[in-house]
Amino acid sequence: MDFVHKFQLMDVAGINRALSRVASEIVERNRGIEGLMIVGIRRRGVPLAERIADKIAELEGSRPPVGTLDITLYRDDLSTVDIKPVVQGTELPDKVEGCTIVLVDDVLYTGRTIRAALDELMDFGRPRRVQLAVLVDRGHRELPIHADYVGEKISTKQSEIVKVMLEGYDDVEQVVVVETPKQ
Repeated sequence: MDFVHKFQLMDVAGINRALSRVASEIVERNRGIEGLMIVGIRRRGVPLAERIADKIAELEGSRPPVGTLDITLYRDDLSTVDIKPVVQGTELPDKVEGCTIVLVDDVLYTGRTIRAALDELMDFGRPRRVQLAVLVDRGHRELPIHADYVGEKISTKQSEIVKVMLEGYDDVEQVVVVETPKQ
């Protein structure tokens, strides 16, 4: 599907600044990194989680463990996604019991992805606390979920889409707002 480009929200430098700020806020709010685990939600939450952990290591001299959640089977719209969904697997580096888990995703929209991530995470145990970090919060929540750490907060129309493009997944690294063409 072709989209109408509306505007660029972040370039490479903007993404880097936002992730640096988020990493600093995570360290400050948690008074260090003891008991901290950063967990990215597949797809683009995973490289963002890795980058946040790297930035925390620059600040603290030690890198928190990083895990990956694949929420595919926990989605409430699974029947509309695909007949045979591809599950890439969840990898957590340690037990979640007693940890402070920082879930990382690229865009916070309805809150349904985060609800699915919380459901899956609880199947692995009971963390001490769960926090949420997102690169972009675009509003339009359908569930009472909010992010603790936000790279950029914007107001969007329902017809708009926030596209996060990252090295390793896309040709260019940026965050843009696009819209489906009017029929």
